[in-house]
Amino acid sequence: MKNFNYRPFFILLMFFSIATLLHGQPKGSGCWPSFRGDPQLTGNSSARIVPPLKLLWSFKTGDAIKSSPIICDDAIYVGSNDGYLYSLTLNGKLKWKFKTGTSVEAPPLLLGNTVYASSLEGILYAIEAKTGVLKWKYETEGQISGAPNWVMNTSKKQIRILTGSYDFNLHSVDAVTGKAIWKYESENYINGCPALAGKLAVFGGCDGFLHMVDTDTGKELDKINVGTYIPASAAIEQNKVYFGNYDGEFFCVDMKTKKVQWKTGGGGPFLASPAVTEEKVITGSQNKNVYCFDSSTGTLKWKFKTLGKVDASPVICGNNVIIASGDGRLRFLDLNTGSEKWVYEIGSPLFSTPAVTSKMVVIGADDGRLYAFGP
Repeated sequence: MKNFNYRPFFILLMFFSIATLLHGQPKGSGCWPSFRGDPQLTGNSSARIVPPLKLLWSFKTGDAIKSSPIICDDAIYVGSNDGYLYSLTLNGKLKWKFKTGTSVEAPPLLLGNTVYASSLEGILYAIEAKTGVLKWKYETEGQISGAPNWVMNTSKKQIRILTGSYDFNLHSVDAVTGKAIWKYESENYINGCPALAGKLAVFGGCDGFLHMVDTDTGKELDKINVGTYIPASAAIEQNKVYFGNYDGEFFCVDMKTKKVQWKTGGGGPFLASPAVTEEKVITGSQNKNVYCFDSSTGTLKWKFKTLGKVDASPVICGNNVIIASGDGRLRFLDLNTGSEKWVYEIGSPLFSTPAVTSKMVVIGADDGRLYAFGP
């Protein structure tokens, strides 16, 4: 009897696993599958939702919601400081909740039929999206505050989940098995989510550097000193990286030359991640302002003053900028002028970034409620 050749069978099984994971990977205006909507973290939605909006429903969790929600496949997913990840229907009814034990401040990620979520205990969970059943968990040695992101390694036909941790490391984890692939060590805490472009992961941290890492190998390609720590995630658009630091400087870095193309000063600490288009970059600051810069030159196009710190990241939706702030207000601003089009006073500070589809805008509040607005 001839020996059975397992290699073709193994390759077929691997392709099947990847196809299953990617089946139904959300696209278009009906889904917002991750913290900023896409792996580049552009914060740019293809949905078209026009104000005025009305409150459709709210759902109460057991503590403040700092996690940003995601929406797809007729479900909403959000973490709470009560130590649970929640899955809701589009009508705001509970489908399931998964206990993590400690606060879930990081936004989750939906990929195929798996939700990836992290806790302040430093554990990354892979959870069956339809049932809430645990698939695997991966432990880091520090809290996880930033959202996970994903990348495909084409040579190995392997999907990888990338997450930063307060153990100073960016972790690369097999999306199917939860096994560690590599770790890249920075010099301090990593707060944000890595932005991805091809085989490049870009992220900042409390060590004051913008790091560029090869996603295949975990090797450092470059790092740029920006003086002080980078508390939020960067965004990538047209081979440019946009981000702010805690000293109120905002940067554009060219990924080809690895040099700062422009930077601005005089802002407050930037804890919000920017939203970008080819022409504009929008961000919020703890000095209560929303800024719109020319993406090519850094020239200030407009700014809008709120009544509270702007730690939540903006979302660009058509000709609108959707912004939430510490004054408890959700606003639609005109993308070109910065003028206020619509405002709703929730009455509780907003640190969660809105999730946007063509049907609704969903956001979490410090009062522990998730709010859904629609036309």
